[in-house]
Amino acid sequence: MSGGNDGNAARIYLLPNLMTAGNLFCGFAAVLSILDGVILMNTGSDPAAKIHSAVWFILGACVFDLLDGRLARLGGNESAFGREFDSLADIVSFGVAPSLLVFHIVLRDFDRYGWLIAFVYLACGALRLARFNCVAAQPDSGGGSKDFEGFPIPAAAGLIASITLFMLWLDAGQKAIGPWKYALPPLMLFLSFMMFSRVHYPSFKAINWRTRRSMPKFIVISLVLIFTAMNYEWMPAMVFIAYLLYGLVRPMAPKAWRQEIDKEIGDKEEFESDV
Repeated sequence: MSGGNDGNAARIYLLPNLMTAGNLFCGFAAVLSILDGVILMNTGSDPAAKIHSAVWFILGACVFDLLDGRLARLGGNESAFGREFDSLADIVSFGVAPSLLVFHIVLRDFDRYGWLIAFVYLACGALRLARFNCVAAQPDSGGGSKDFEGFPIPAAAGLIASITLFMLWLDAGQKAIGPWKYALPPLMLFLSFMMFSRVHYPSFKAINWRTRRSMPKFIVISLVLIFTAMNYEWMPAMVFIAYLLYGLVRPMAPKAWRQEIDKEIGDKEEFESDV
């Protein structure tokens, strides 16, 4: 009987799950940085460096989360174990860490309402991950779908982290973020709604290491990446905001434009099935 159980055991693929472990480590490190920032603030010291660290760890987790799925699909190593492990890592890196970050920056000023806002974001993120796993586990769910239903929680965390980075840049040299910080609570509530909404967002699953592009497009993409690296204080926020807005304006765009954009990002088949 033990031999049969071993044959049915979940397979653990090394490289994709190492990336997921990196995601989890970044989330854990972000939480530790936030807690260190709280200690510094309570002692009258400047917590900006710790907030910076937490932001970069959350953004690093976004990179690891992007890589684990790509590596799994590239090697044909997608598994139920990897999906569950990824969700557990996501709830730490993109649920707990951003909630604590915003609570530390501004929500603590609102007492019990701050706790509520942070929890709503965390709960909606967890519900979205649970819904995603349930749909993906269904054999007739269309596992080849090339888009997400609802704003992905890694993108939500990336948006919060990148906007926080932008605010830190605006208030460089200050011990606390200025009045801009009061934009974070409504943003968290809006993202909570978007994560559990029915708005479709491209997953870029069709874009992988083998994706080909013409020379002009390659040059444009390279320039955008270089420009983002040179202006890391605010460009990541622009990228995440553009992604958020794309899902909202996509249904209102002319059909020809949507087909062209969806073709470029590998989402054309899903678009045609929706219309």
